Amino acid sequence: MAIMITDECINCGACEPECPNTAIYEGGVEWNWAGGTSLSGKAKLIDGTEVDAEEMQEPVSDEFYYIVTGKCTECTGFHEEPQCAAVCPVDCCVDDPDNEETDGELMAKKEWMHQE
Repeated sequence: MAIMITDECINCGACEPECPNTAIYEGGVEWNWAGGTSLSGKAKLIDGTEVDAEEMQEPVSDEFYYIVTGKCTECTGFHEEPQCAAVCPVDCCVDDPDNEETDGELMAKKEWMHQE
């Protein structure tokens, strides 16, 4: 499962620097696939879609910090538990029931984003 940030977020920003995939952004801030990953140029997403990894994408939320589901690996391959949830003072970094993934899928996503 990917992690999501609920609307109880107090916008403290504690979660953002903890993410090894740079999947967490402040509300209103654009994001891209390349940020915090080894992806560059034309990148093929896990679902087969091709994107320009450096192209800026619209924010997922304008109000609260948000997590880009496609970049979230629940810290698999980096830490024992999701670091955003570990540091959140209001417990608003929770499992996203709409984006369930197996440990194998999360590891494959991590390896895809951080190719050696």
